Formats: sequence, structure tokens, C-alpha cells
Amino acid sequence: MKRNLLIALSFASFLFYVACSNETKSTSTETTEPVAEEAAPVADETPYDPTRGEGKYDESNLTLGALDKALADKGKAISNTKCTSCHKMSDERLVGPGWKGVTERRTPHWLMNFITNPDPMIDKDPEVQSQLEICLVRMPDQNLTDDDARGILEYMRENDGVK
Repeated sequence: MKRNLLIALSFASFLFYVACSNETKSTSTETTEPVAEEAAPVADETPYDPTRGEGKYDESNLTLGALDKALADKGKAISNTKCTSCHKMSDERLVGPGWKGVTERRTPHWLMNFITNPDPMIDKDPEVQSQLEICLVRMPDQNLTDDDARGILEYMRENDGVK
């Protein structure tokens, strides 16, 4: 029994090594044309604003008033489908950080920018990068519409006790 387990583990390790190896070996003797190098991406000259984040939302196009209960209910439904597998509504971390108090720690436009387009913010925001070191998993882009993201923001506000 132990011998069979040892053989199976050895084989699985070998397969893992082969599958994860970055080296590519070519058995073909055909010549290939050199691949043109891509131009280096142009650096964004606008400095990153950690209170606004990276995206289209700012104080001029996102204003909040009293809690919109219907929108919060829509956000809760979306959250139950797309968010709660990684986030708890308390301050406890699951895969990602808990949502309790997030609307007090972050501006509404930062939250909207992060919900709708997390990748640039993960790459630029020092606090998000610190969270990534703790959580070890990047938040995936959920391809949410602006209305969906706004609903999630209202649900977050409701969770934080906004009336």
C-alpha cells in the first residue's frame, strides 16, 4: 500500500513539474522569423491618488445621499452571487477582507473604481498591495456594470449602518 502511494506521489510530482515548467522545448528544425519586440507601454503620467483610486469615478461624477434601499437590495443580490464567496459582511477576513467599516475607510469613488476595475488599483495602491500579501489572492475583475457596482456600494453603506 505504501509503495503504491509512493509511486503515485512521485508520478504526480513529476507531472506537476512538467506542467509548471517555464521552459519550452522545440523538437522542430524549422526556422522561425524573429518576433518584433513590442513597444514599451507608455507610463501613466498622472500620479496615483490613494483617496480616489484608478478609474473614472471621482467627486464630480459620484455623489451619495440618503441610503437607496432598493439599490442596496439589488447590490445584496449581486453580492450574494459574486462577492460573498470571498468577503464576509463582518470585519473578519475570508479570502478577501471583510466589508464591515469599508465605507468609513474608503471614499465612495475609490470603492466604485475598485469594484469596476480592480487590476490597476491592485498594481498601484500600496494598501491594496499590503492586503494582497495577507490574502494571497488578487480580487478578480467581476465584469460588473456601473449600476451593479453602485448597488454593491449601497449594500456596503447599508451594512455600515448608513440610513
